[in-house]
Amino acid sequence: MIEIQAVTSNNQLLDDDRIRQTLTVGLEGKHTGEKILVLIPDFTRTIPLPQLFRYLVTILHDAKQLDFMVALGTHPPLDDAQINQLVGITAEERQTTYKHIGLFNHNWYEPDALTQIATLPQAQIKEIAGERWHPTLGGDVAVTINRRILDYDHVIILGPTFPHEVVGFSGGAKYFFPGISAADMINVTHWLGALAGVRGTIGIKNTPVRDMIHAAAAHVPTPSTLIALVAVGKGLAGIFIGDYLTAWGAAADLSSQRHIIWVDKPYKRVLSFAPPMYDELWTAGKAMYKLEPALAEGGELIIYAPHLEVVSHTHGKYIYEIGYHVLPYFLQQWDKFKHIPLGVLAHSTHVRGDGRYENSIEYPRASVSLATRLSPKDCEQLALGYQNPNDINPVEWQEREDEGILYVPKAGEMLYRLREES
Repeated sequence: MIEIQAVTSNNQLLDDDRIRQTLTVGLEGKHTGEKILVLIPDFTRTIPLPQLFRYLVTILHDAKQLDFMVALGTHPPLDDAQINQLVGITAEERQTTYKHIGLFNHNWYEPDALTQIATLPQAQIKEIAGERWHPTLGGDVAVTINRRILDYDHVIILGPTFPHEVVGFSGGAKYFFPGISAADMINVTHWLGALAGVRGTIGIKNTPVRDMIHAAAAHVPTPSTLIALVAVGKGLAGIFIGDYLTAWGAAADLSSQRHIIWVDKPYKRVLSFAPPMYDELWTAGKAMYKLEPALAEGGELIIYAPHLEVVSHTHGKYIYEIGYHVLPYFLQQWDKFKHIPLGVLAHSTHVRGDGRYENSIEYPRASVSLATRLSPKDCEQLALGYQNPNDINPVEWQEREDEGILYVPKAGEMLYRLREES
């Protein structure tokens, strides 16, 4: 159930007093003497985390222990300075005012940090996947999670909900899986999402991947509370506090109202600016995911990120090996690619978009190019187009929007979708 919620109307944002009051009513005095772990996002998610961090520390002052873990999934770990910046404190404050607060990463890269709490049998995954089931999903899946959560009396999930390419809408129990989980759940859930395709997943509330995440989360032994946020710009349009099912569901409903831009006609060309918070193509791919549903057949999308020079800090080796391709390209040559982690294959198809593979020829639904610091040679190896970012003038794109051309100045969170799909 939802303990408390705060929602704005008429495209307004919550003011500071209402945010603080909502968190206070939802949490104050409910975890006295308990050890609390708060799961938080990294820099690739937009929320006013410094403000929320200070509120939570104050409200949960009577907890026996209060720690915060960055739910990285397989994103690169943050160093101490980056964690301080994430929660909005100085190095001095960390050693003084907040010295009693634990701040650390989900250390997914350390096998000893993980523990298996259950197994999802293949039969259950087949039932969840339904018509999306494919033998490439494999057999049973180990439900493995950061063992630290077993040391706490309660877990609080603090994170936003946006349209999401793998699960439909992000947030909620996704902070368990893949947020603080191991490779098995990450790979299978992402590949299941890839089998459905971005256009068949993003902005859809009930998806097989969400069902699989909830099936795994049911095995988490530590009680939890979700603070589901709907962020717009630098502020919040909604806060829902409750269990990870109902609070997330309410946040997803509001996100569908605040995070989807409906368009009457598909765009022929899109210049999609991936902001600096996406420092690798692994996350900057959202500049494609959120626009593909509004991209015309045979159209062109340019991921414009002049700052970007890394494909993936974690998975770059595999991505350079396989490049970016449509789903049938991999399915019809499975023996050639079955050694690649499923999550990497999923990322490849998500960035490349829908398409066909017939008679050894790939027919992408639309073209995708990079305007980044990656070289033409890199783009060729990745099977993506190349554009020199120095040759791009966003103003010129803005001036031609009535010609089926779109410039998105901050891509990655707002979903563009054709009105005829509504």
